[in-house]
Amino acid sequence: MREKQFNTQTVHFQKKEAAYHVSKAKPIYQTTAFTFTDLDDMESFYEGEKSYLYSRYSNPNTDDLGIGVALLEGAEDGVATSSGMAAILAGILAVAKEGDHVLASEDLYGGTYQLFEQELPNMGIEVSFVSFTDLKKVEAALSDKTVLIYTESITNPLLRVEDLDGVIALAKKHHIYSMIDNTFATPYLLKPTEQGADLIVHSATKYIGGHSDVNAGVLVGKEELIKKAKSKVVTLGCNLTPFEAWLGCRGMKTLSLRMQRQCENAAKLAHKLSEYSAVSKVYYPKSVSERGNGAMVSIDLADEVNIETFFKELSWVKIAPTLAGVETTVSYPLRTSHRTIPDHLRVDLGIGKQLVRISVGIEDELDIIEAFTQAIEKAQTKNL
Repeated sequence: MREKQFNTQTVHFQKKEAAYHVSKAKPIYQTTAFTFTDLDDMESFYEGEKSYLYSRYSNPNTDDLGIGVALLEGAEDGVATSSGMAAILAGILAVAKEGDHVLASEDLYGGTYQLFEQELPNMGIEVSFVSFTDLKKVEAALSDKTVLIYTESITNPLLRVEDLDGVIALAKKHHIYSMIDNTFATPYLLKPTEQGADLIVHSATKYIGGHSDVNAGVLVGKEELIKKAKSKVVTLGCNLTPFEAWLGCRGMKTLSLRMQRQCENAAKLAHKLSEYSAVSKVYYPKSVSERGNGAMVSIDLADEVNIETFFKELSWVKIAPTLAGVETTVSYPLRTSHRTIPDHLRVDLGIGKQLVRISVGIEDELDIIEAFTQAIEKAQTKNL
């Protein structure tokens, strides 16, 4: 056989993949599609004999992330998506259609509230919001069109711990589905599947990935529901790229180590800040799990603390509109995560101008505490 011409060689320079090459680290299948030896070989995909055809449909890396989170949650199956919002949407569309009703907790992440309040109604799905602090009110808000109850295991940003047993029992009583956003708790602290939840969603951008370098979502739950959700992900193009899935899997390997340290640091920071008169309220969960109470701390600064000065004086702590990386960061819900929430609801929930949400990292606890206490002291109006 003659030697290929230069233009052809530039495209076909790689050796054929050898089956006996077994990498210690999972390879990144950074490919749009998978190839076949002939038409019969390609047909084997459609007959269920082969797993991969086109990366929008499925890919070894994205499958690893979805199945991996499902394993940690104790769920039957999982699917990885391009973001946490995409995972939420896939879960909703797996159980709800035009004419159906979804009942959601009113104290949700702002992006979720916006999806539910603005976009789902455009699809013909009615959504109602109610306080989940009183399950009698939740039950009273159900209708014969309700197909799903939705809430967060630990709410964003006020860190209310949901009564998952009560919520899930209520859903089962009325033969409707339950869906839990478990992003803040992670399966390290809570596994809603064990309490009977049908679907669990994660913004894997947060603790699953853990290093602030990947945008991803994961939906896990009962096999028949995930099968429907996967179909929505494929059709709507909500799939995750192989490289980001690979990063998510790499990050997940240290989830336990990170969460242990971050939960410990958060508990110590919350305790220290509760001693400060310039902090009018500390929001930190109690009795979440034997392993800890989470790595998020929210605080209401007293009126004498100038909020602008506080953020400027935070030293090495970064201001960021997200959370859960190994670095300690701080955000301002009023102007970021919850800026689209109606004013009256923000007031009712207690999301005010002095509220600060802290994502506690893995740094030394003394440095974290010092950064916040010094910023508070410097921001008190008597010191300005």
